[in-house]
Amino acid sequence: MTPAPPPAVLLDATTLREGVARLAGELSDAYPDGVLLVGVLKGCLPFLADLARAMRPDLDVAVDFFAVSRYAPHTGRVRILKDLDHDIAGRDVVLVEDIVDTGLTLTYILGELQRREPRSLEACVLLDKRARRIVPTAVRFVGFVVPDEFVLGYGLDFDERYRNLDAIVAGDMAALRDDPDAHVEALYRA
Repeated sequence: MTPAPPPAVLLDATTLREGVARLAGELSDAYPDGVLLVGVLKGCLPFLADLARAMRPDLDVAVDFFAVSRYAPHTGRVRILKDLDHDIAGRDVVLVEDIVDTGLTLTYILGELQRREPRSLEACVLLDKRARRIVPTAVRFVGFVVPDEFVLGYGLDFDERYRNLDAIVAGDMAALRDDPDAHVEALYRA
C-alpha cells in the first residue's frame, strides 16, 4: 500500500492562537458581566480551554459541557448523551463548537438550549465550513471559514486520532478509511 501524502496544513499553530485570541477579545467585549461557555464534546476541548484562558481575567467565565450523539442514519435525529450541570435560565450563554458544517447539530443544540430560557444565547465556532451548510444558522463568533475539506487536528478527529495536533490539516478521507493511522507518520514523526 502506498503511503498517503502528507496532509495540507490549513491553519498552523500560530494562526490558531491568533484566531482564538481575537475571539476571546470579542467575547470579553460582548460579555463584560460574565458568560457561561457551553462546550460541545469532544472536539471543542482544546479550543474551549484556550478560549477561556485568553478571555480577560477580570471576567466571570463559567464552563459547562453538552454532548449529543451523531445523527442516526436516515432519521435526522440525535440524542443528548451528556446534559449541562448548570441551570442556564437568565444567563448569558455562548455555545462553543469546534466546527459547523451542515448546521444540523448546531441548530438542534441551540434550540434545546433556547428552551431553557437563557438571557442570551449565541454560538462561537472555531471553523465554519459554509460550503456544506444545509440549515441557515446564525453564528455570531467565527474563528475561520474553511474550505470543504475533511479537517483534522486541534480537537477534530478521525476515529479518535489526531485530536492532539496543534494545527488544522486537510485529511485524506480515502486513505483514512483504509488506515486510520495513514497520516500518523507524516504528522507526528516528521
